[in-house]
Amino acid sequence: VQLQASGGGLVQAGGSLRLSCAPSGDTASRFTMGWFRQAPGKEREFVAAIRWSGGSTSTSFAASVKGRFTIYRDRAKNVVYLQMNRLNPEDAADYHCAATRDYLITSRLGHAAQYEYWGQGTQVTVSS
Repeated sequence: VQLQASGGGLVQAGGSLRLSCAPSGDTASRFTMGWFRQAPGKEREFVAAIRWSGGSTSTSFAASVKGRFTIYRDRAKNVVYLQMNRLNPEDAADYHCAATRDYLITSRLGHAAQYEYWGQGTQVTVSS
C-alpha cells in the first residue's frame, strides 16, 4: 500500500488548508488512518486519526488541534482529508499520513509506532 499525501502550502495565520491522503491499491476504510506532523527541531507529534468499525466512524485529535481540524473520508474518491482551519504559526510542519490495517483502540491512535504504512510529507507553512 502506498499513501499519496498532498495539499500542503503557504497560508496566512487564521487561514485554512485541506490535506488529502489516498491509499493506492486498497480501500481507505480497511485501515485506521492518521496524520502526524514534525516541525524542524521538534519531535513528531500526532495530529488526528480516523477509523471505521461496524459501520461507525471514530475520530481522534490532538488537544492542540481539537476544534480547529477535522478528519473525514470521501468514500467515492477513496481519500481521507484533514481539514485545517484557523491555522497558526505553531501548526507549521511537515505533515505525514499513516495507515495501519489493525484496529487501534483509542489510546493507541496517537502512537506512530502503531502505523506500518507512511506517505511522503506535505509541507504546511503558516505566515504570521
